[in-house]
Amino acid sequence: MRIVLVLLLVASVAGCTRWSMNHHLNNAYRAYDRGNCEAVMLELSEVDRDSRSRPYIWPQTAMLRGLCLERTKFYLDAAQTYQYIINEFPKSEYAYRAKARIETLRILKFIPGPGATGQALPAVIP
Repeated sequence: MRIVLVLLLVASVAGCTRWSMNHHLNNAYRAYDRGNCEAVMLELSEVDRDSRSRPYIWPQTAMLRGLCLERTKFYLDAAQTYQYIINEFPKSEYAYRAKARIETLRILKFIPGPGATGQALPAVIP
């Protein structure tokens, strides 16, 4: 009976962590829709704490963080966040979206192009 109780307790704790992570991620998206980037960053930090054992969520949170940085006019920081997604998760859909965001920032002249001096990005995107 004790073994069943312990297994039930472990299963419920693991489920609560996932529920908490999803709750904070949903709150982050709601805050982004309202334009409240401070709340987005706070919720994403909660998601990061809850998702240490779930790396599949990291590119999604990084992408939302980058979009919020753009919204608050931290374009170089946003570009570096997108570059992180490209480097760390090259096969994810978020890498494709990050490349598009970097290209958009370059076209709009918010960040320097690949041949410009003082380039903010550490790596050239192929």
